[in-house]
Amino acid sequence: MGTGRGRIDPGAKRAFVSSLRGPDLAVFDVSSRQDVKWIKLGRGAAGILMQPDGSRLYVACSPEDYVAVKDLKTLEIVGHIDDGREPDGLASATRQ
Repeated sequence: MGTGRGRIDPGAKRAFVSSLRGPDLAVFDVSSRQDVKWIKLGRGAAGILMQPDGSRLYVACSPEDYVAVKDLKTLEIVGHIDDGREPDGLASATRQ
């Protein structure tokens, strides 16, 4: 069993799983438990954060020192955020 982290989209239709032992972000259909897509992210992926509206996913790519930004409608990587050295766990905060 590898080290991995995951998130399920707000509609509970897809699950996203990362693994520090591999370069892919796995996307699974929750109801069928089948893989939908494997997305290469470099040498390893760690923490995953999803926007509350389910539009974007952020994945820490620790070995590459950036956070990948993924569009959840197209299932494509749409950007990178340079984040210093070995980003790992991700969290968000809102102002009230």
